Amino acid sequence: MTDILGSEESAQQWFRDRFALAPERWGQLEEYGRLLTEENERQNLVAASTLPNLWVRHLADSAQLLNHVNGPIHSWMDLGSGAGLPGLVIAILSDAPVYLVESRKLRCQFLRDVAEKLNLPNVHVMESRLELVPSQPISVISARAFAPLDKLMGLARRFATEETVWLLPKGRNAQIELATMPQRWQTMFHVEQSLTDADSRILVGRGQFPTTKREKK
Repeated sequence: MTDILGSEESAQQWFRDRFALAPERWGQLEEYGRLLTEENERQNLVAASTLPNLWVRHLADSAQLLNHVNGPIHSWMDLGSGAGLPGLVIAILSDAPVYLVESRKLRCQFLRDVAEKLNLPNVHVMESRLELVPSQPISVISARAFAPLDKLMGLARRFATEETVWLLPKGRNAQIELATMPQRWQTMFHVEQSLTDADSRILVGRGQFPTTKREKK
């Protein structure tokens, strides 16, 4: 059984052990948490009830996705980035270009403001519906509560190559949702336990998902 990060102290210690962060990056994480909490009073970025456990529920929950990436990250695309979770956390921990796809204007302004205040030149906010974002090959694609799996894959797979890693945090029904997908897609994913919630899972996939016969018609 995977040890679950059950407190703010354990989540912060996990960050120290896992990433050996320089003081600048640690400060960026703290400042991002402060900015997120402050902005949440103006727009509903995350559930207010989760903010007392921000390090567990949001920061570590985002950062744990890096455990499932083997090899260099050339680019990262976060779909429906919202508050910047996991995208902004990844941008703090990695120097790779991170594309935050978000269609809501106020949330995009928040993402831009955070990127500027934290001096994150690797962040690129894409204020657009995903359907309108120009295609380009992406190393890692993440999505946290963006869309049902079948819709997500249909919209996003044009950004994938054979080496693309898909990281999709899900709740307790991850396996059930995966089982509704075409068999050829199911075999490209496996399910991982979340470090931050005993009931949550992460769908981890790799590759460029094939077109089904139904879609070709």
